[in-house]
Amino acid sequence: MLIPPLRWNDEAGCVDLLDQTRLPVEEVWLRIETPEAMAEAIGRLRVRGAPAIGIAAAYGVVLALRGPGVVDPHAAVEAAATRLAATRPTAVNLFGALERMRRVAAAHPEAGPETLHAMLLAEARALEAEDRAAGRRIGEYGLSLLEDGMTVLTHCHAGGVATSGYGTALAPLLLAHERGRRLSAFVDETRPLLQGSRITAWELQRAGIPVTLITDGMAAHVMQQGRIDAVLVGADRIAANGDVANKIGTYGLAVLARAHGVPFYVFAPRSTLDPDTPDGAGIVIEERDPREVTHGFGRPTAPDGVRVYNPAFDVTPARLVTAIVTEEGVLRPPYGPALAALFAGHAV
Repeated sequence: MLIPPLRWNDEAGCVDLLDQTRLPVEEVWLRIETPEAMAEAIGRLRVRGAPAIGIAAAYGVVLALRGPGVVDPHAAVEAAATRLAATRPTAVNLFGALERMRRVAAAHPEAGPETLHAMLLAEARALEAEDRAAGRRIGEYGLSLLEDGMTVLTHCHAGGVATSGYGTALAPLLLAHERGRRLSAFVDETRPLLQGSRITAWELQRAGIPVTLITDGMAAHVMQQGRIDAVLVGADRIAANGDVANKIGTYGLAVLARAHGVPFYVFAPRSTLDPDTPDGAGIVIEERDPREVTHGFGRPTAPDGVRVYNPAFDVTPARLVTAIVTEEGVLRPPYGPALAALFAGHAV
C-alpha cells in the first residue's frame, strides 16, 4: 500500500504535502505554493526521510516559477535552490535533487518562465518516479535476505512517507505482506521526535503487518531474549567506504546487533550514496533545537535552562554493517570496492 508524502496538484499548480508532524493522530495535507513554504516544511520535518526530502526540494524549485511576474526565471531557480539547500545538511538526497534541477535550468539558458517551469516539473516528476521504482527493487532485494516467520527491528522511519511511497527499510515488509509471507516487526520509538512510534508503527499497522512498539532503551533487552532476527534501517547518507549516517540511535543498534549475532541491514537508494565523501568523518551531522528534547511531549520534561546536545543523526562504521541493500542489488563488505563498482556501472 503506497503512502506518498506529497503530490503535485496539476489543477492548482502547487504541492499537496502530508504534514508528518501531525501523525498518527491526524492526516493533514498542506498546500505548499512557494519555495519558502517548502523550505519551512523540510526544516520543520513536515516532510522527512532522505528520499522524500529530495523529491520535496525538487518540487520546491518548480514552485519558484509558479504564476505570473517572474522576470528572471534562472535567478528565481537559483534563489530557490539556495534557500532549500540550507534546510538540512545531512541528507545527501536533498543536494542531489537540487543539482539535477540546476542542471536542467543551466542546459536551457534562453528558456522563458513557462518553458522552464514545464522542464523542471518534468524533471521533478522523473525523480519521484525513479525513487518509487527504486523502492520496489530495494524491497525485492531485501526480501531475499529475510525468511518466512522472521521478526525484525526497525529504527526511525524508512517507509512510504519517507520516500515516494514505497519506502526503503520497510519495503521488504510491505512486499512480504502482499505475497502472504509472515514477517513481523519491533519498532523503536526513536526519540526525541518519535518517528518510530508516530509514523512507522502507524504505517505498518495500517498495512496489516504485525508490529510491536518499544522504547529505544528496550532494544538490547529484546535482542538478548532472542526475539530479533534482523535489524533493518534506512540511511540519510552513505560515505564511499560504507559508513552510514542515519537517525540518532542507529549506531547503538549496530553495536547491539553485533554483540548478539543479529544481522544489521541498511536500505538505501543509489541517491543516498555519496562517493564524494570518503568516510563518515566527513558527514555533517545536523544539530536541532534543544526544545525537541526538553519539551518533547508538549510540556517541559527537563529542568529549565539545562544544557542540551541534540544531534539528529549518528554514523555507523561500515564494519558493523552486514549488507547495504540498494535498487542495484545487495552490497557486501568490503564496501569501498563494492560502492566504487556500482558507481562505475558494474553489476554488484
